[in-house]
Amino acid sequence: MEIIMLKYGEIALKGQNKRTFEEILLKNIRYRLKSLGNFSYSRMQSTVYVEPKSEDIDIGLAVEKLLAVFGIGAIQRSLVIPKDFEIIAKEAAPYLESSLKRAKTFKVEAKRADKRFPMKSPDLQRELGGKILEAYPHLAVDVHDPDVTILVEIRDNGAYINSERITGAGGIPVGSSGKALLLLSGGIDSPVAAYMMAKRGLKVDAVHFESPPYTTERARIKVESLCEKLTAYCSEIKLYCVNFTELQEAISDNSPEEYFTVIMRRLMLKISNRLCDNNDYHALITGESLGQVASQTLSAINCTDKAAAYPVFRPLCGMDKIEITNIARKIGTFEISSLPYEDCCTIFTPRHPKTKPRLIEVEEIEKRFDYEPLIKKAFSEIEIKFFRF
Repeated sequence: MEIIMLKYGEIALKGQNKRTFEEILLKNIRYRLKSLGNFSYSRMQSTVYVEPKSEDIDIGLAVEKLLAVFGIGAIQRSLVIPKDFEIIAKEAAPYLESSLKRAKTFKVEAKRADKRFPMKSPDLQRELGGKILEAYPHLAVDVHDPDVTILVEIRDNGAYINSERITGAGGIPVGSSGKALLLLSGGIDSPVAAYMMAKRGLKVDAVHFESPPYTTERARIKVESLCEKLTAYCSEIKLYCVNFTELQEAISDNSPEEYFTVIMRRLMLKISNRLCDNNDYHALITGESLGQVASQTLSAINCTDKAAAYPVFRPLCGMDKIEITNIARKIGTFEISSLPYEDCCTIFTPRHPKTKPRLIEVEEIEKRFDYEPLIKKAFSEIEIKFFRF
């Protein structure tokens, strides 16, 4: 029988609340695999055992889906057989054929969690290594840098054999740290910020500000495509679309051009505050990186944050564009973000934005016009769409 072993990552270090993290992780694993068929699940020794209940289930596809589940440190596709050396020796060689026939060197690592097993780990390694050499005489043993490492684990309920330990997504399970709201543009940065905070256990939903007719329906579709792509890591995303046109026009009419961006972002945060109030979000997330553009200087960020009623997480703050782009490529959002459909921030970007705005000046400019009726109107007309993995 072939199963999937999922080794804990950071969860293994948790204390008295470890069980809570385990239960959330198992819930996320079940959700990720439910479309593939029926599986049974069990937990033991910081490992989740995933057993397919029918032979037609695609184990390879299951592994692929599990690679995006935060909380998993490593994935091992394993053969489970009785704890008898003769059976182990007989079954291991053919099961590992695809790995061993392409290799030149190998070694065997054994872990004997069940101390009742009569062979000690060094003996099991030596004897099984001999059997592998008999079956694959082209191989040589290399204990320092082998092409293939055969893992044999003797556990309470059987012997587990595999030749590949795949690094998992790491982090902690989505939903274990609460809920937060992402300010999602159509650019490269904000989807990466969602990924980074989901990795820290946040359930991430998103708010997108659009300005028709300055922004097109294709810009909205682009953002929806990003949400669909992010569900591989976030599982479910609730997207709030806010019509920001009248507010942007009011800002343009009532503030100096160089202050436009900082005031626009402050009003976005004020709308986002209300979404947090009404939907149990406890933080906001942005894709800002310190110094990346003129609106992301320390002074500008400080002025923006004064409009927030909740903590504002900026997981990309210390990254440069190359680092951010590399993650975007890894998670599959880069190509979508690169589509040439602009969001409202880029459409209304001033020619010479204020790089060191002072809060007192920004607040004085905002007092020139009563934005509250437009904020209420925009909030009342929010459109909501759900995306599920």
